[in-house]
Amino acid sequence: MSVLSFKTYCIESYAEHTGQPSSAVFAAFDRSRLLAHLADDYEDLHGMGKAWLMDYFDRWLAADGRQ
Repeated sequence: MSVLSFKTYCIESYAEHTGQPSSAVFAAFDRSRLLAHLADDYEDLHGMGKAWLMDYFDRWLAADGRQ
């Protein structure tokens, strides 16, 4: 999976997880620097399961105050 495909998967999965539009999730990921983090730590993150990623994103965004 490419980094771009992984970012897309994460955005779409989190949108489904939270019931938000993917455009809002993209904006929150971008503002919180989570989008950059997904690229920077791609090797560590892309093998994680969906449930783990959703929890990770919940915690990242809550810590950032942008959820």
